[in-house]
Amino acid sequence: MVLLDYIINLSIFSLLVSTPLVIGSFINHKPIRNWRYWVGVYAGIVSVVLIKLSFQQQGYSYDIRYAPVILTFVYFGPLPGIITGIFALVTRLLESGQWTTAIVGWTAIIITLSIFHVVTKRLSYVKRSVLFYAAYVAVYIIIVPVIFHVFSDKPLFHIQYLLFVMLGVIIGVLLIESHEKLVRLNRGLSDMYRLVEASEAKYRLIAENTSDLIMLMNKEHAISYLSPSHELVLGYPCSELEEHRCFMLLHPDDKPMFLDAIKGMFEYSELQSVEIRLKHKDGHWIEFESKCMPVKGEEDTVENIVIISRDISERKKSEEVLLQSEKLSIVGELAAGVAHEIRNPLTTIKGFVQLYKAENSSIVYNDLLLSELERIESITSELLSLGKPQAVQLDQVNLGDLLVNTVELLSPQAHMNNIKFDLKLEGGPFIIKGEKNQLKQVFLNVIKNGIEAMPIGGDIQIQMGKDGANNCVIWIQDHGLGIPEELLPRLGEPFYSLKEKGTGLGVMICRKILKQHNGSITYKSKLNEGTKVEIKLPLVS
Repeated sequence: MVLLDYIINLSIFSLLVSTPLVIGSFINHKPIRNWRYWVGVYAGIVSVVLIKLSFQQQGYSYDIRYAPVILTFVYFGPLPGIITGIFALVTRLLESGQWTTAIVGWTAIIITLSIFHVVTKRLSYVKRSVLFYAAYVAVYIIIVPVIFHVFSDKPLFHIQYLLFVMLGVIIGVLLIESHEKLVRLNRGLSDMYRLVEASEAKYRLIAENTSDLIMLMNKEHAISYLSPSHELVLGYPCSELEEHRCFMLLHPDDKPMFLDAIKGMFEYSELQSVEIRLKHKDGHWIEFESKCMPVKGEEDTVENIVIISRDISERKKSEEVLLQSEKLSIVGELAAGVAHEIRNPLTTIKGFVQLYKAENSSIVYNDLLLSELERIESITSELLSLGKPQAVQLDQVNLGDLLVNTVELLSPQAHMNNIKFDLKLEGGPFIIKGEKNQLKQVFLNVIKNGIEAMPIGGDIQIQMGKDGANNCVIWIQDHGLGIPEELLPRLGEPFYSLKEKGTGLGVMICRKILKQHNGSITYKSKLNEGTKVEIKLPLVS
């Protein structure tokens, strides 16, 4: 019967200890003020329940009420432990007799446990529980069977009682430690989840706001993720690029190479970088550099490929500009060498023409020959300047007069090709700061190109006027063969010419001269309709 009473005590004790622990796991509440004291009150109530279920033996009440007292001292400190002890003592005194033994024993136990709390502060809760229980056993043996001779002839009775108190302490420690371990584990998982969530948010923030195209592809070439930048860069919503639609945007010349690279990565799991062209929704092609990174699965085989593509259109343009600059540098060196070789015989010819003029001053063409020889000399100086740029001496120049003189100079050639000039000057004078011979060279090159573009003859309209920004504007319109629209951006590249025997240097030199004069030249052309050249130069204020 005594054994059954102890088992009932242990069962009720286990239930009462575990209940608040389980409820606390499901309720996310803020810590209650002075919560330790409230724990002491609850543990005191547990002690009261255990005493109510105790059995009486010769005026003594036996139960495991000191198990919650020990546990409260161990886990929550002396004050909560004393509160629990007071509940236990008062209930014990009300339930049975032998007050002296109960009060003396209670006082000795409370003092001993308070001292042990100070001494064992740095130990773990489990070790403290063992020591506190050992202290309780020592005090119990000294007070009950030794001093007060309670059942001193029945050691088994006391051993049985102490064993059940020990079981109560062990069960309580196991329940509390298991709960604390679960709480720590849950807190760790929660922290890890928050870290993963924060990390995922960061990566998503990067993926959704980068200009690079990020794509995730599996073995079946199915696309499982497309970054929102696809819509920004290519113009297509991501939903339209699903189900292999993205491959439909590949340039036909790039598709075999790209698919071979993907296949190779799945087989050999090697990182690859390829350059591809994707079609924009508007129809133009955009060049990308794609870095393809294989992602291995659980079986150490490639299951997915992450493809990060970056728009390199601007980089390609920069490379083209650099290449053109290198060509210009080479052209400059060649031109300087050629000009140097021309200058020597030119000096000789010029000298003989001057001698001839001195002996035959009546010949009309002497001055014209000398003027043109000087112009050739100035052109060779320009070629030298390509190799070694020089400072340009800018003087006031009347562009109207210069254009009229140029047209007169080219009139014989135009007449031979059955071409007529239609020259109109509106709103002069057109005074600019510039170098006369250089500007004349620009007009000569442009008008000669117009003449050569009209093999069957026709009219060339030449018009000079002003715009609203205080610029002089010259329009030269021919009605020749015209230039394909896609080739217009290439005009001015060295050695690029649409003429059979052209060198591609004329337009390049014109651009260089106009740039030195803070001017510009633009071309508009249609096949079989002709070309219109617009030259702008700033007027003197």
